[in-house]
Amino acid sequence: MQEFKPKPPVSAGRLFGHPKGLFLLFGTEMWERLSYYGMRGIFVFYLTSTATAAVFGWEQLTDAELQSRALSYLGWYAMLVYLTPVIGGWMADNRWGQRRCIMFGGTLMMLGQFSLGFPHAWLPKGSEIYMLWLGLALLIIGNGFFKPNISTMVGDLYEEGDHRRDTAFTIFYMGINLGSILGYLVVGWIGEKVDYQLAFFVAGLGMLAGLILQLTQAKRYLGAIGIEPSAHLGQKQEERVDRRRPLTQEERDRIKVILVLGVFIIIFWAGFEQAAGSMNLFAKYRTNLNVFGWEIPASWLQMVNPLFIIILAPLMASIWVGMGDREPSSPAKFSLGLVFLSIGFLSMCGAALQIGDSETVKASIWWLVFAYIFHTIGELCLSPIGLSVVTKLAPLRYLSLMMGLWFAFIGIANKGAAEIGKLVGVSGSLATFGGVALAAMIAGVILYFIREKLVDWMHGAEEVRVTVGETTKGELSITADHDGVPPKHFSGNDK
Repeated sequence: MQEFKPKPPVSAGRLFGHPKGLFLLFGTEMWERLSYYGMRGIFVFYLTSTATAAVFGWEQLTDAELQSRALSYLGWYAMLVYLTPVIGGWMADNRWGQRRCIMFGGTLMMLGQFSLGFPHAWLPKGSEIYMLWLGLALLIIGNGFFKPNISTMVGDLYEEGDHRRDTAFTIFYMGINLGSILGYLVVGWIGEKVDYQLAFFVAGLGMLAGLILQLTQAKRYLGAIGIEPSAHLGQKQEERVDRRRPLTQEERDRIKVILVLGVFIIIFWAGFEQAAGSMNLFAKYRTNLNVFGWEIPASWLQMVNPLFIIILAPLMASIWVGMGDREPSSPAKFSLGLVFLSIGFLSMCGAALQIGDSETVKASIWWLVFAYIFHTIGELCLSPIGLSVVTKLAPLRYLSLMMGLWFAFIGIANKGAAEIGKLVGVSGSLATFGGVALAAMIAGVILYFIREKLVDWMHGAEEVRVTVGETTKGELSITADHDGVPPKHFSGNDK
């Protein structure tokens, strides 16, 4: 028996060939990412500032110890932010539905940003650190309910076999990166040039804008999508599905693919997320940030990644489509992502070699720009494709849960990224960045050699099936396999 989901609302219409609901989710995610990345871009700077250290009683720490503590806090926060989606995914699958989880999570995240932005002067002396913990806790729990469910709803907008699904995830991914650009640009500038706590408050206003958009437009553009728990959608009134039935061999194999790719996702993001930690600190303290006579905020360098995602995403999609039958499989694309990550860290090695052991020499900004560009190409080979793979391979009754598990892999990677970042203070920038480059390259090569086995376990998720129709002898019906993967020669927009 095939599980099912509600159809997108017909009355909502289309925009650029896609349901308008996609662009509602695009906008909601854009505002949420403005809030998240804006805060993340200045978090370690906030914790290592002289004013914050004085308020929290950290004046006795050296600069290296202060940076290590800031990276540790960032690591724990980023890990838990990506682990809690397992809980939010389960709640959406079994209790609340995705839309209710999104509103609940977004509200907590807004309150979390406001907590971080609550002026220290208004708090009893000695209690400032508790407001920090409260703000981080609200952000962690809120993201767990928000993040997996809005991603899942993108896939729910399309019926099985719709070749636009991969394109939709690429469009959605561009919304993520547009939000991050605005977050770094606005929140980053306010934090570094005006006041860090005011910047957190502005990030909370961004989350509020996303909540208002979702609250006022979801009924019109999403219809019934995301209202019912997805575990209930596989149970027609006349066809009850026993959710305790064992997984089929095909379902188990497909879940194995998600788990194996999850291991390589951890390696990729452990390197990539140096952007918020060690690379961010390297940019602020060891890089010449003067551009045309004006010192730019260090957090603005992180805009290179989302800016080039928007520039390069359509180009890379065209490359995949232009390759036709030679288009790499999803595991092969993942391996390419790891290789490009490695190349990016070779550029960081160049920056480390330029400054050497000097305390006064600063690296050229172009080393970091090129590193972020190569990391961006790697991300485009891996991240949006990963979201699509999960929606294709996960059984419907566990879809949000598997999406939550996918984000949990990223959470583990973020904690690993913080621990790797601390090595800069022990082993030096060159050894640390060089080690990450080597590990990413080895992982990419290993994944390339096991790619065919993973494709076998996907059971046709990336195959074309041609059948002869029954109405006339000459009629050909080109159909996608049962998990909704499109015919390759119809895939002009499927990436």
